[in-house]
Amino acid sequence: MYVIDANVFISLGMYYPKRFPTIWQKINNLVNSGKLISVREVRRELETNCSSEHILNWVKQYRHIFHIPTNEECIIVAQIFKKPQYIGFVRNKNILKGMPVADPFIVAAAKVKKYCVVTQESYKPKGARIPNACEDFGVECINLESFLEKEKLEY
Repeated sequence: MYVIDANVFISLGMYYPKRFPTIWQKINNLVNSGKLISVREVRRELETNCSSEHILNWVKQYRHIFHIPTNEECIIVAQIFKKPQYIGFVRNKNILKGMPVADPFIVAAAKVKKYCVVTQESYKPKGARIPNACEDFGVECINLESFLEKEKLEY
């Protein structure tokens, strides 16, 4: 069971469905079985920042996997922001431009649902990164390659 970050969807943009049908079929199967989800803010990030038309079409088709945070998840988000280092999740440009911020919601959803986070971010000591927050809040976190390997997703 996985909560997927926007950067993973963007990376998957390089795997064109017509060239990698097996991978996309397996991803769709994970979605249809409820094993792969994301959060509403990731959908908003993708709609704002993703240039891959097939990913944007996929997001529209599977809009239901981008969950709205529950009350329990919002409590976790508040706990994340109580730690000063995670204030860095919200950059000034996000505030000024009204851009979405998905990272704390990804971690919170995974924590509450006991899912694994999949992100292309890497751990940075004392950084405001998803892997750091996952470590602090006891959430498993892997990258796209580990996800592909774990789920045996290959062409």
